[in-house]
Amino acid sequence: MAVVLGGGVGTRFGAERPKQLLTLDGRTLVEHCVAAFDAAPDVDEVLLVMGPGYLEEAAKLVGHRVSAVIEGGASRADSVRNALGHLSARHDPAVTGVLLHDAARPLIDQRVIASCVAALGQHDAIGTAVPTPDTIVVVKDGAMVAVPARETLMRCQTPQCFRLSVINEAHAKAAADPEFVPTDDCGVVLRYLPGVPVHIVRGSEATIKVTYPADLAIAEVLRSQLEP
Repeated sequence: MAVVLGGGVGTRFGAERPKQLLTLDGRTLVEHCVAAFDAAPDVDEVLLVMGPGYLEEAAKLVGHRVSAVIEGGASRADSVRNALGHLSARHDPAVTGVLLHDAARPLIDQRVIASCVAALGQHDAIGTAVPTPDTIVVVKDGAMVAVPARETLMRCQTPQCFRLSVINEAHAKAAADPEFVPTDDCGVVLRYLPGVPVHIVRGSEATIKVTYPADLAIAEVLRSQLEP
């Protein structure tokens, strides 16, 4: 099953509405994401998380494609926990796999989804990532302090995928640590369940995250190139 996380307000984007409700090629970002998972043959349920005040609007857009539209929390981690609790009350966490996807990544494709589902047959935690073409530096106090080997670095994307029981346990431990504010679910597993390996599935350069207005324009171009 898949969870589309659309509970953020998109402060960095600077729009009057949450960026996930902005349009790309005539459909909102949320609609693009939900449609992709709904079309995936091995995804049997799609759950949508939205911010307060937007549930009814989102339900009108995608209600026929999702099992429910639920309210998110004050942070991304809270929204994830709300979704996990909703799913755990209806499914056996020991045997259920879940794909967590950011609604700000509207160009998720079927190859990546299928790879994630297949990986869940062998692994309890999976991150989607692509190699970085740039050299990445470690900075402290405004100065470079290290240049990690580029071949050891990748850029994280979503979906991030887990056995439901595993991500439940990791987030429960994170919630009990007031000094840790997670922004990445694989990072929660790495920190609180270090004995659980996080497998990597190759993502796609098209799965960009729409964070700033220019990103939406880039997504428009990428979508036009992806169309048959």
